[in-house]
Amino acid sequence: MANYIKEIRSKVGHMPIFLNAVAGAVVNDQGQLLLQQRTDAGNWSVPGGMMEYGESFLETLNREMKEDSGLLVEPIKVLHTFDRGFTTYPNGDQAQIVCRFYLVNPIGGSLEDADPKETLALRYFDLDALPPLFSQQTRDMIDCVRDYLKTQAE
Repeated sequence: MANYIKEIRSKVGHMPIFLNAVAGAVVNDQGQLLLQQRTDAGNWSVPGGMMEYGESFLETLNREMKEDSGLLVEPIKVLHTFDRGFTTYPNGDQAQIVCRFYLVNPIGGSLEDADPKETLALRYFDLDALPPLFSQQTRDMIDCVRDYLKTQAE
């Protein structure tokens, strides 16, 4: 069912709903994290997005990473599943987002192929020099990447 969220929103308006999502952490050789500047709010987030009805987490990961970053990816590891991502979008929609967060490896595509309806810009950032972030869940994801990289360095 395409546009599942739009269909639900047409029935419930802005009231809080649960949404399932995925996001992918792309870390370069310098330990920098790829972030996406979002078109809806103008601030930055880890690439990813909402599941459509009938999709699996991995199908959503592949679709959303291609849309948001232009990259084809393979999952390396599930880093965490976040379940308390309370978000109010600029249009007033409210949601509790349950997000499966993956460490991913790019295997194709190009950052230039990102969908301009989803992404204003893409950049790799040092984890201690971040731009304005989209949500607390985005901050939690970045902390998760920071913790993972720290354990890998030990």
